[in-house]
Amino acid sequence: MLEDDKKTNEEMAPQEEQDTAVHVEIADEAALAAAIDRLRRLQAEFENYKKRTARETLSLEERVVDRTIGDFLGLYDNLQRAFASYTSDQNVETFVAGMEQIFGQFSQLLERLGVERLDPVGTTFDPALHEALLGVPSDEPKNTILEEFLPGYVRGGRVLRASKVSVSQGPAPTEEEDA
Repeated sequence: MLEDDKKTNEEMAPQEEQDTAVHVEIADEAALAAAIDRLRRLQAEFENYKKRTARETLSLEERVVDRTIGDFLGLYDNLQRAFASYTSDQNVETFVAGMEQIFGQFSQLLERLGVERLDPVGTTFDPALHEALLGVPSDEPKNTILEEFLPGYVRGGRVLRASKVSVSQGPAPTEEEDA
């Protein structure tokens, strides 16, 4: 009989552990459900944040473009007036003087916006700032910019457009060097 009692106690111990585990699981399930609910709410808040941020970014971009267009409208108006004036009186000198003034306004606008023109001639070629269109043998050291075909511009350290240039390949090889 002792063996039967022993066996019954051994069989009962795991049952008690299972009952305790069930209670723990139930308590953990409630905590798990609460955690899942919090995570779902957090995920929804994050999705709403992303949508709101995207809308705000788009709105900011539109305001920046509108402001820039507003800056250029004065130049556009002046160009229209200059061409209308030229059409009516055909005075080339007045037209050229008006174009020079508009060009000056345009330069001031670019300066106010922080746009700087690159001056690459005589400097060393930098692929981040320049686009080489030609390599030319010359007496200048290799990779020296010889000519600018199209100006480059930077703003705030960022390249808006790279300068299109010709670059020295160094002195041309002589006949003695070829032999």
